[in-house]
Amino acid sequence: MPGRPVSSLRPRDLRRGAALTLVFLGVLGTAAATGCWDRGDALAPPARAEGRTGAVGAGYREAVERAAAEAVADGKSGKQAAEEVVSRSGDRWAVVYDQTEYAEFEAALDGHYTGVGLWVEAGRDGRIQVSRVQRGGPADRAGIREGDLLRSVDGHRVTGLGPARVVGLLRGEADRAVAGTPVVLVLERDGRTRTETLRRERLSTEPVTVERLPDGVLLIKVSAFTKGSGERVRAAVREAPRGTGVMLDLRGNRGGLVTEAVTAASAFLDGGLVATYDVRGDQRALYAERGGDTGRPLVALVDGGTMSAAELVTGALQDRGRAVTVGTRTFGKGAVQMPTELPDGSVAELTVGHYRTPAGRSLDGRGINPDLVAADGAEERARGVLGGLGVAP
Repeated sequence: MPGRPVSSLRPRDLRRGAALTLVFLGVLGTAAATGCWDRGDALAPPARAEGRTGAVGAGYREAVERAAAEAVADGKSGKQAAEEVVSRSGDRWAVVYDQTEYAEFEAALDGHYTGVGLWVEAGRDGRIQVSRVQRGGPADRAGIREGDLLRSVDGHRVTGLGPARVVGLLRGEADRAVAGTPVVLVLERDGRTRTETLRRERLSTEPVTVERLPDGVLLIKVSAFTKGSGERVRAAVREAPRGTGVMLDLRGNRGGLVTEAVTAASAFLDGGLVATYDVRGDQRALYAERGGDTGRPLVALVDGGTMSAAELVTGALQDRGRAVTVGTRTFGKGAVQMPTELPDGSVAELTVGHYRTPAGRSLDGRGINPDLVAADGAEERARGVLGGLGVAP
């Protein structure tokens, strides 16, 4: 990539024959590095204010490109210069990757990453906490658990660091960001500190799991919309026996590829609008494929961790009266990013527009309020709803 002219790249899904990618705060890049679909700022509640939710326009992109080019010409880091422009822009969803990070980002979209199988998040006090551990991964085998505090990575204290920096340390710099390399973590649990030396591995995500419950309900859990996840949802619905109700669990889904989200929505829709969006003022639309199951009882489970492309699916099913939504308000990320390549080979994911549900609702900073609010016992409430829709043991 170095030496190529500065250019605006196509939306990532176009490379895969689709329209665009919705990415939450670079969460897929974080996933690529650590096994995480989250970033520290995800702990903050969705913004209520309308201002500074995204910087849209060619002028913004050009300013980022210009700053990076000038830095490279002066022998400085184009990535750092781009990050400075982004930090002043008000684009809270933007992220800048170096070449290694972006390559891992691309791999994560295909459901693979190099890391230790940790999901992390940052609290308001700056402490880094483990929010999830991938089953069977290096962290899991070492006994690391959700709720553990991460104090340092390879001797670098992480408390107070930005999430991107923590991710970089966990991933490893340059030649260390490969399977087999060691990483030393200092963790704390219940006031006790311990040190673990893990080795990074090439890991695969399991974005879709399907379980047949004993009461005539099919539980489809989608943790992320990586490549192939939408078709897995459609296959699970097609193969379900007649009369089986579906619980589509989107809780904790951090988003991913919009094409996969549209394919998943198509499992329950017979064509029609899924969402509209704009790219620098140019209005476009996303449509479901024909032939989905429109009669099967359906409940969608959502919570504050339901973000981006997962909210697109939720909004489409809710607006079109196809599903009863149960849970708590979703996160509220409705921005569209496109990648721009910089002179040093780094890539800036910049906000270029926003999407709306079929009914015209803008979700950015607002989220989706479920039809039935249920913080605890959401699955039990969902079963009750399905019973009322005609599903019986």
